[in-house]
Amino acid sequence: MKTLKFKTNINCGGCIAKVTPSLNSAEGIAKWEVDTTSPQKVLSIETSTLGEDEVIAILKKAGYSAVALTN
Repeated sequence: MKTLKFKTNINCGGCIAKVTPSLNSAEGIAKWEVDTTSPQKVLSIETSTLGEDEVIAILKKAGYSAVALTN
């Protein structure tokens, strides 16, 4: 299991509610959370199968942008 981190434009509870169905239904995501208190609105995703590009595509389809953060 690896943790991927992304800078996003998910910045409030309403945004989280809008993106939740996409992230919850995506195969390969074990757990996810968004730190809306962080200036970068960091999305952390635990996955064993997905890559950064796949997660970015899921978010883009839901109407949000993301940029992978390197650890």
